Amino acid sequence: MTETNSPARRGLLKAAAVGAVGTTVLMTPSVSRAQTVTWRFQSTWPQRDIFHEFAQDYVSRVNTLSGGRLRLELLAAGAVVGAFQLLDAVSAGTLDGGHGVTAYWWGKNPAFSLFGTSAPWFGDANQFLGWFYHGGGEALYRELMHGIVRANAIGYLTGPMPCQPLGWFRNNIENPDQLRGLRYRTVGLNADVATSLGMAVVSLPGGEIVPALERGVIDGAEFNNPSSDRLLGFPDVAKNYMLQSFGQPVESFEVLFNRQKAEALPQELQQVLKIAAEAASSDMLWKAMDRYPRDLQAMASQQGVQVRSTPRSILDAQLRAWDGVLTRYEADPFFKKVCDSQRDWCRRVGAYFLRATASPAVSYNHFFARG
Repeated sequence: MTETNSPARRGLLKAAAVGAVGTTVLMTPSVSRAQTVTWRFQSTWPQRDIFHEFAQDYVSRVNTLSGGRLRLELLAAGAVVGAFQLLDAVSAGTLDGGHGVTAYWWGKNPAFSLFGTSAPWFGDANQFLGWFYHGGGEALYRELMHGIVRANAIGYLTGPMPCQPLGWFRNNIENPDQLRGLRYRTVGLNADVATSLGMAVVSLPGGEIVPALERGVIDGAEFNNPSSDRLLGFPDVAKNYMLQSFGQPVESFEVLFNRQKAEALPQELQQVLKIAAEAASSDMLWKAMDRYPRDLQAMASQQGVQVRSTPRSILDAQLRAWDGVLTRYEADPFFKKVCDSQRDWCRRVGAYFLRATASPAVSYNHFFARG
């Protein structure tokens, strides 16, 4: 059968083609508009803190990778709710998401602290994140969030933090006996460690610590790092800064989202939330490498801060305190399950890196500590 291609038929085909193209042109903007979502995303950090900057770095990655289809609007701590209320606000849908640390939800279940301020069996926070994403930690986190606490939220861990200091004190601390009776700010399981050392613990969000030190409500405090501490004003109210601690040797950030809203996103946008967390994780550590030493040096040279290393006797006392804290909490089966998973990972991974890595102290002293 031969198909006739008459002028009339060619006109009909041309009109049909133009109609199809026209329909496509008209429909495309409406599809784009339907896929564009703006979410309120609050951090648990004051706006001047470098942690809020890290939150912005994550937000910027999400906004870029989503191609404009998903936009996070970053708010500082307290804009909608207080720092310690973030998980409740995200679960309720009052906020769409947020940036914080799991230790802030320690009051809901102590196991939350294991996903942020864990026991000092990890070599560093990168090993901790390795356990989370490749050692079974993420599944345990979901079990805690959804099966035990029943929070209407999903989250990703991001941003490996260097070892946190013992903290800021009015006087130099030389032995564990000097810690007894001090009113001390910390969070998570480190609160139990500090209590075991005879300290009276007060848990405060970042923006409230310096005013409490200034008013004498507390005698000492840890927050996290030299850049945050300098920006928040610690050098204005205390001059003794004790680096090194087994209280919070590893920690990472947590990005949270309302579960129903996140799971309603197209799969590619759900992946953007996770991939952005992975990308921001590396960039955060690289930025910290630059900023933390600079701010530590500036506090010592310009603000009269006495920077000291925590004495070995205090570090040993912290480890003994951890033994008691873990024994007490491991009476809970889920808490013990998480600890067992972490120990299994750390025995294998820690043993490898201890055997494979030459001491950086040896090479550093060789090149930079010559008399």
